[in-house]
Amino acid sequence: MPTVLAIAAHPDDIEIFMSGTFMLLKEAGYELHYMNVANGCCGTTEYDRDTIARIRRDEAIAATDLIGAVFHEPVCDDMSIFFDQPTLAKIASVMRLVAPEIVLTHAPADYMEDHMNVCRLATTAAFTRGMPNFAVDPPRDPVGGKVTVYHAQPFSHRDPLRQLVTPDMFVNVTEVVDQKVAMLAKHVSQKKWLDESQGHDSYLQTLRDLDAECGRMSGVFEYAEGWRRHLHLGFCDESDDPLRMALHDRVLMAN
Repeated sequence: MPTVLAIAAHPDDIEIFMSGTFMLLKEAGYELHYMNVANGCCGTTEYDRDTIARIRRDEAIAATDLIGAVFHEPVCDDMSIFFDQPTLAKIASVMRLVAPEIVLTHAPADYMEDHMNVCRLATTAAFTRGMPNFAVDPPRDPVGGKVTVYHAQPFSHRDPLRQLVTPDMFVNVTEVVDQKVAMLAKHVSQKKWLDESQGHDSYLQTLRDLDAECGRMSGVFEYAEGWRRHLHLGFCDESDDPLRMALHDRVLMAN
């Protein structure tokens, strides 16, 4: 069975940015693997860091249970995701364990550093998957095979300089947007936090609004997720586009 690894910064990021495509890949025959790099320990105004990390782990597992995804443990705290060797070694070990054909991760330029650093870490972990002299933690043998990396839309569909980001590929998630909302609703702890810290009146409605905006960008779909394919060098063949092949009837390529 082919595998896909969705790797994002915090508990709830996969749900917001990529879970629709993730679920559709399961329908297409892929095994789902889900990893938040950070444990969510800063996402609260109510709890101490250990308590909220436990709560958010439970919420993430509940979300993965809804769709039958394999949960992989986080490896660091919020706002401590750095592009460094210890963190990369841990993520690269997961990459070798899963040996995905598809990696879904954050946009290279997004509104916060944790997202951008996860993008770099996930991409580099995929790049090192077959290097026997690159040490990973815990140790695992290198893996062969091709992998294609796809970058989700940044939050708000804009880069840190406020410029609109147009995806290369739109995936129609209209049929699964309610399931996306159900997954995100498992992250109950985040409603108050996002209301207070970032001014979201409703984090569930924000998800719908983001996907609706992407749908309007497509000119066709009611709700969509957008993707950009990473350069193939060091990862796969130039023509490889497994996401497009798997979801061909739900995909619109930008001009």
